Amino acid sequence: MANAGAAREGLKQKKRIVVKIGSSSLTHENGRLHLQRMEKLVRVLCELKNRGMDVILVSSGAGAVGRTTMKLAEKPSALPEKQALAAIGQARLMMIYERLFSEYGRTTAQILLTKSAILSEESRRSAQATFETLLSMHVIPVVNENDTVETHEFRFGDNDRLSAIVVALTGADLLVLLSDIDGLYTDDPTRSDTAEKIALVPDLTEEILRMGKESPGSSFGTGGMASKLVAARIACHCGADMVIASGEDPEILYRILQGEEEGTLFLHQPDSDFDMYAYLNETE
Repeated sequence: MANAGAAREGLKQKKRIVVKIGSSSLTHENGRLHLQRMEKLVRVLCELKNRGMDVILVSSGAGAVGRTTMKLAEKPSALPEKQALAAIGQARLMMIYERLFSEYGRTTAQILLTKSAILSEESRRSAQATFETLLSMHVIPVVNENDTVETHEFRFGDNDRLSAIVVALTGADLLVLLSDIDGLYTDDPTRSDTAEKIALVPDLTEEILRMGKESPGSSFGTGGMASKLVAARIACHCGADMVIASGEDPEILYRILQGEEEGTLFLHQPDSDFDMYAYLNETE
C-alpha cells in the first residue's frame, strides 16, 4: 500500500501540469460565466508559470457560453445546433481568457483538438510538436475539443478524456480535474449519507473502476465520474499522477502542489502495453 503522505509530497516536484476545468465550475447556475472564478484561475495558473512550471489549461464552457449568448434555456438535441453554439461560445470564451491572461503578462494560444486527428499518427506528431514549441516559448495553451466539426462517432465525448490525451501528448507529470465534485467517493455523495471520500488510489482496480457510476451532473457539463476514471486510467498508465478536486476555489491548486490532502490522488502506474487509443474506443 502506498504511503499517502509520501505520495502527496511527490506532488511538490511536478514540472508540467495539465489543469482541466469543467463547465459547472466556470459558470453560475444560470449558465453565465463565473468571471471572478475565471480571473482567480488565470491568476493561479500564471503564478505556477512564474514558478517555472509548464502549464496547460483544458477548458470546457464553449457550449454553455453559446447557449447563454443565444438565450437558450435547454441544451439543443440536434448536432448542427450544438456545433453552432460551440462555435459562438468558443470565440467568446477564448476572448475572455486572452484578456485575463494578458493582465498578468502571459500569452495564450488556442488549440482545438479532434479525435480523428489524434488517431492519425501524422496529425498526432504535429500536435505534439505544436505543444512543445508553445511551451518552449513560455506560452500557456488553452485546449478544447473542436466541437464545431466533429461528428458523434469521432468525439472524445468530454474534456476529462481530452485532458488525459493532452497529458499523453505532452508528457505531463500531473493532471488536475477541477470539477463540481471534490473527489472519488465510495458511493454517490448526493444520494448516500454513508458515502466516504477516498483520499488516495494507488491502483486502478476493477473495484475502483466500478465506482464510476454515471451521475446526472449539471445541465451545463458532460463528464461524470465514469469519464474521470477513464481519464485516470489514461493519465496514470501514461506516467502521470491525477487529482480530482473541487473547482470552487482555484487556489486549491497551490494546496495540491504543496502536498496537502485535497481531493483524490491517483498514483501513476506506467504501462508500456497500454493502448490508449483502443481504450478510448472501448469506453465510448
